[in-house]
Amino acid sequence: MEIFKFGGASVKDAAGVKNVLEVLKTVGHENVLLVISAMGKTTNALEIVIKNYFDKSNELYASLQDIRKYHNQILLDLFDDEEHEVFFDVNAHFDDLEYFVRSNKSPNYPFVYDQIISIGELVSTTIVSHYLNFAGISNQWLDVRQYIKTDNNYRDANVDWEHTQKLISKINRKKSLFVTQGFIGADENNFTTTLGREGSDYTAAIFAYCLGAESVTIWKDVPGVLNADPRYFENAVLLNQISYREAIELAFYGASVIHPKTLQPLQKKEIPLYVKSFINPTLPGTKVSKGVDLEPKTSCFIVKKNQVLISLSSIDFSFIMEENISEIFGLFHKYKIKVSLIQNSAISFSVCVEDKFDKFKELKTILSKKFKVSYNENVSLYTIRHFNAISAEVVEKDKEVLVKQISRETLQIVTQ
Repeated sequence: MEIFKFGGASVKDAAGVKNVLEVLKTVGHENVLLVISAMGKTTNALEIVIKNYFDKSNELYASLQDIRKYHNQILLDLFDDEEHEVFFDVNAHFDDLEYFVRSNKSPNYPFVYDQIISIGELVSTTIVSHYLNFAGISNQWLDVRQYIKTDNNYRDANVDWEHTQKLISKINRKKSLFVTQGFIGADENNFTTTLGREGSDYTAAIFAYCLGAESVTIWKDVPGVLNADPRYFENAVLLNQISYREAIELAFYGASVIHPKTLQPLQKKEIPLYVKSFINPTLPGTKVSKGVDLEPKTSCFIVKKNQVLISLSSIDFSFIMEENISEIFGLFHKYKIKVSLIQNSAISFSVCVEDKFDKFKELKTILSKKFKVSYNENVSLYTIRHFNAISAEVVEKDKEVLVKQISRETLQIVTQ
């Protein structure tokens, strides 16, 4: 079996959905499982719904209606017959969402977030599955929540691999094509959970691991994995081959093409991952597998925007020792703040962090009781793998460098 993952950009409108059909006709769809994300910017639109819900805003139902209209237009562009059952199925998903919004009593933000945000994937896969059937490609729609089981760490759930493996193993493989959702799972009480932002790649890897798939292909609007984000760097180069180890390093530092958790289950079973273009599906793209670290051998640039640089120093000029650092990292873990760079001296300790859940202000209040806290918000963290003098100069040019750290193959720079 092969696993194909299509992200939101590939199904942002009716033309995108039709193109998925063309990709499948071109590369084949026998014994394939499709993992599909929410359409276009639906996840962002649903985050506005969540904000309106918690703010008790008068705009709540208008923001829900906008999302309904967006998907309804895609349906009208794909299906001539408004009596087609897809209209009923999509409306049923939105009715479920509106019922939840009206009846929910839980004040738990991460729980509410996951119940609302997941509608995007449920609707997108319903539309794609019906369209493929309509176009003559028979497929089975799977509710991923019946297969991927997790704990109840909402917004960043951990997979129960043993339970998930048992459930996925029961899939009837005599069916030739399956369509399911990325990004979501369910806890033991069958409440929806999510696997972290961009978690659809991870979903594809989970299915690949549990099914012993031949390969995973992530279909994107780029020709493969580039050595730099072309939005920030000129002359980006296509990488033909990346080893698992190198890809995990790039993912760890924030390369956005491959989700950090995606590669580990694939490496365990040596399942190759391809990143290919849904615009030109016959091009070879990038292969991530055993083998050469990087081909061609070149510097790789990664940039993470909107980071926070925090510097802690002891109030009484005493040393910052292991027990202090342990306590600090315990707080980072508690407040779900991801550390991307660490630098320390005898009396100070600096970290560049990602405040994904807007917890920094709370954390700062706690830290200020024991340390002098200084910080810079909205900084950028640049990481260069396989750096040289030229690549370092490219990043540093015309920027204020706040922190610079060098190891054998990696240069990291924090700039304002």
